[in-house]
Amino acid sequence: MKRKNWEYYKNRWAKIRYYISETLLLKKPVKSAHDILNSAVVTEQMRERADYCCKLDSSFSPSENSVSVGEFKKTKSFVYFADTKRVVSHFPKDKRFDYVFGDVTHVPDVPSFVKSRPIIDNNQNSVLLKLNAIRHYQFVDDKVSFEDKIPMAVWRGMVHHQHRQDFVELYYKSSLADVGHNDVGKKGDGYKGYLTVSEQLKYKYVVSIEGKDVATNLKWAMNSNSLVMMRKPRYETWFMEGMLKPDYHYVLLKDDFSDLEEKILYYNAHPEEAKTIIQNANEYVIDFKDDEKELLVSLLVADKYYRLTALG
Repeated sequence: MKRKNWEYYKNRWAKIRYYISETLLLKKPVKSAHDILNSAVVTEQMRERADYCCKLDSSFSPSENSVSVGEFKKTKSFVYFADTKRVVSHFPKDKRFDYVFGDVTHVPDVPSFVKSRPIIDNNQNSVLLKLNAIRHYQFVDDKVSFEDKIPMAVWRGMVHHQHRQDFVELYYKSSLADVGHNDVGKKGDGYKGYLTVSEQLKYKYVVSIEGKDVATNLKWAMNSNSLVMMRKPRYETWFMEGMLKPDYHYVLLKDDFSDLEEKILYYNAHPEEAKTIIQNANEYVIDFKDDEKELLVSLLVADKYYRLTALG
């Protein structure tokens, strides 16, 4: 219980610091995107990331509901506002943009800045920025080696969606997986309560399951010494989940999760293969932990968006 409380208050303090630092940061003058990009080393890999997040390839005009950089004011969600403002504030105040905040599972009618989008063809109107970063990009330092972890899978989360309920129903009694939900409003056979991240990282395998859009645990799990198991993602964010390779960055599960125990047994018997996938996952995460690169790619995304609006 003490560990749980310590981690809870640690996370709360991180959010408080975020609100304070972002509030102060937003009041400071900023350099123009043009000056930053011209003075920085922008690699081809950064440009490829920017083109993936902003797939627009033809000119367009912002909608009548768009806002200018100068007009953009705090919205109901401070974190979405602050993360967007941090990027667009580097551009002229008259530049206009559309945005859709929250867990976005559709493609907007007009090109818009979003946190998430469906992994489908013709999703170019969904322009990804690194939004709600305080929730989705909290990486941990995993000090437990793969060999020293419990040879089981773990999952905890809310069960607001049917596929999560089905998963818990399948495995809450499993001897190979510690699976349960922590939704106090739906206590029942599958309810097992909350587990901290550090408690989950005692296990060799972390199951990642999308909710309304992406799975919040995917980033910290791929940064750990545990092996991620999940079905092919349906949605993606700034983390570019659509670029993840099955059985290279994570272990692919069937859509109905019916092969989870089979995969656990396989990788218990083939630990070197597991560690290779873990290494690939760790390497994938590296760029997302580099604040300087993250800003440059964000500016490249917004710059491409604005260059195309200038032609509209």
